[in-house]
Amino acid sequence: MTTAIRSRTYLSVLVVLGSTHLLNDLLQSLIPASYPILKETYALDFFQIGMITLTFQIAGALLQPVMGMVTDRYPAPYSPVVGMMFTLSGLVSLAYAHSYAVILVSVALIGIGSSIFHPEATRMARYAAGGRQGFAQGIFQVGGQAGGALGPVFAAFIVVPWGQPSLAWFAVLALLAMLLLAWIGSKQRQISAEFLEMRARRKAEIQAPTHTHLTIGIGLFVLTFLMFTKNFYGESFRSFYTFYLIERFGLSIPASQLMLFVFLLAAAVGVLIGGIIGDRIGRYRIIWISVLGPLPLTLMLPYADLFWTGVLTIMINLIMASAFASILIYAMDLLPNRIGLIGGLFYGLNFGLGGVAAAFLGLLAENYDVETVYRICSFLPLAGLAAWFLPRIDEGG
Repeated sequence: MTTAIRSRTYLSVLVVLGSTHLLNDLLQSLIPASYPILKETYALDFFQIGMITLTFQIAGALLQPVMGMVTDRYPAPYSPVVGMMFTLSGLVSLAYAHSYAVILVSVALIGIGSSIFHPEATRMARYAAGGRQGFAQGIFQVGGQAGGALGPVFAAFIVVPWGQPSLAWFAVLALLAMLLLAWIGSKQRQISAEFLEMRARRKAEIQAPTHTHLTIGIGLFVLTFLMFTKNFYGESFRSFYTFYLIERFGLSIPASQLMLFVFLLAAAVGVLIGGIIGDRIGRYRIIWISVLGPLPLTLMLPYADLFWTGVLTIMINLIMASAFASILIYAMDLLPNRIGLIGGLFYGLNFGLGGVAAAFLGLLAENYDVETVYRICSFLPLAGLAAWFLPRIDEGG
């Protein structure tokens, strides 16, 4: 009986969740995709660009674990709708911002919106997964990655030719996301009831102290460190890849945005493949492949021509993105009764650590140049050796 409950997967809910994740991350990806325009319009330097990212990421990072802890105690199925309202207001504010201070406030509102969205949406993906956790997280995250990839495309074909005010046009997508999230909220009671029934039948297994505090502490620390190094390298692309292509190869802004889209699209494919394969061969192996696999490619990248830069960046992001679902599920297996906290913590880390990286890389690029940033970052995958200390656990469903 337990097996039947565990194996039931709500595919329609997962697809809609992935779609809302796509819309959420598309809207927030318009921020870095608009950097070349903002830099030119307001005469910003690279450090100020990094500070925009830091403001956006910190606003998203600080609130997410708190929201996760609150919704673990008091599930709030409609909270993502509220989060999308913040995103909508920040987007419109950014479209009509006329100063650097207003830009910072606008991106902070978008960050807060994402921080409210992710914990409860992550919980729903966990509930709707049945026994296919990697597949479910893959669908949920591929939506986010695809949305992040589409941002530069919309920027290239809409924001660049029509200017900063055209950002307000994307409010329509925020309204669509709110409608879809309201539908998901209406389904949560039924799906969570099945999940809680399954958990009640496995009460002894789930609530027993399966892992010691030391195991949990070491596991979360290593996973956090791996997330930090992956985000540090990834942020060098999200915030500065267009500048790198423009400065080194002389590409136009639209052409560089399309290159960024291809790079980010590789992450969408990688996260889905990684989630599916992780269900088959285990999270531990996928994490190892993801953290060390890109190293030879990252070392070659700073010395490649334009064609091979495109090929290498696709391969790098494809491999690096494959571990995110496994890292998230690994953390959930360490703390199976804290789904909201884990979702908020690790998506919050995605925001916060990426923001710290962006500010540091912006300062580095300002004092040296963007090419130096990529030479230094090429060694970052070596930090993946920390996966050696990751505790081996029995992976739950």
